[in-house]
Amino acid sequence: MIVKPQLAKLGLFDAKVPRYTSYPTAPHFSNDVGSSLYSDWISGLKPGSEVSLYVHVPFCRRLCWFCACRTQGTQTDNPVIAYVDVLKAELDLLAERLPEGITLSRLHWGGGTPTLLNPDLMRDLAARILDVVPLGPNAEFSVEIDPNEIDEARLDALAEAGMNRASIGVQDFDDEIQKTIGRIQSYDVTRKAVDMIRARGISSLNADILYGLPHQTKSRMTESVQKLLSLSPDRVALYGYAHVPWMAKRQQLIPSDALPTPEERLDLFDTARRLFMWDDYAEIGIDHFATQDDGLTHALKAGRLKRNFQGYTDDQAEVLIGVGASSISRFPQGYAQNAPATSAHTKAIREGRFSTSRGHLFKGQDVLRARLIEALMCDFQINTAEVLRNHDITGPELQAMYQAANTAFDGLLRITEDGLFIPPEARPLTRMIARSFDAYDLSLAGHSSAI
Repeated sequence: MIVKPQLAKLGLFDAKVPRYTSYPTAPHFSNDVGSSLYSDWISGLKPGSEVSLYVHVPFCRRLCWFCACRTQGTQTDNPVIAYVDVLKAELDLLAERLPEGITLSRLHWGGGTPTLLNPDLMRDLAARILDVVPLGPNAEFSVEIDPNEIDEARLDALAEAGMNRASIGVQDFDDEIQKTIGRIQSYDVTRKAVDMIRARGISSLNADILYGLPHQTKSRMTESVQKLLSLSPDRVALYGYAHVPWMAKRQQLIPSDALPTPEERLDLFDTARRLFMWDDYAEIGIDHFATQDDGLTHALKAGRLKRNFQGYTDDQAEVLIGVGASSISRFPQGYAQNAPATSAHTKAIREGRFSTSRGHLFKGQDVLRARLIEALMCDFQINTAEVLRNHDITGPELQAMYQAANTAFDGLLRITEDGLFIPPEARPLTRMIARSFDAYDLSLAGHSSAI
């Protein structure tokens, strides 16, 4: 069984590696993809196909110090109202170019705080989205809900619009930790939000919780996870807090000397992991957990688990369309990202064009390596037959890639005629192992801790 000294020797506690929610990762995007090419990709979609749609709302009533997302604070509704008008105009551009019969397999509102919208704005935006791209027969419509920024009227609006999965951020329930990260959200407030959600027949609930926060200990982690489990979420994302104050200036308000060491981060993760497993949650990839009857668990067992910008998903749509400032779209041809700044995005849309400012055209071995990395991140293994069937690579070439990765990790991996396997004891190294299949220069950006 692999132990901490061996993990340390292999560099787990020092490494900075991507989370691989895309490949290549966003730092490698360039200006090769613009609004014209993005428009062509939209027009070239197969009529009658299913796509996913992500809507970004980059506003919050207050800015949490721990968050590294692209958001801005507002105490009035005026910028939010103006932004929704821009989203509707962007949807109009989309409607002009979409082929006939496109439907949604997934619709997700993220941010920021989507529940900042008042009920009328919610209804207006949802109606416009579904007028352009209606929900498919088994579609999921999920919304990120801030328990501090929700009420009966807004939940009524979301339920009426078709929301059937809610996602809440918990982070940690400990009072001291909440004060240190600038996120005050009591258990009672969270419980009330969950009760209101379920009272409207919305039974599917996601929750996020963080490890690696300042002042976190195993006992505090245990208490927070047990409180979270009392809410019976269907899915839990157990994310490692990424302390990147050089990128997210607000994180400078968090005392770095109160952060746990990398070795302590591993203990915190393992503490939470054990609690979820004891409560009969299935382990999904490197950092998610789901009930046994959840779609993620079924996808894992069927070999259909995927990874995207929101983490793990059972969505099988090949195309993800991002709407709103900074949103990223994925097509079979590559990635396209909208202008990150709200002002630049607004200017482009008002001029009658998409705000696409950067992206990436797949080339060379991009699609192959993306699949190898996704397979490791989802299944902890690469199936040789599947790769050879779907990609332009020979058996010996693939075996050489396996051997190079195994050599880099002191022979810890298992290689057979069926493929490459990461044994359970080596799974803390998964992101580092995935990096072995990354052909890009990782020095271009500061990535988060490997644990």
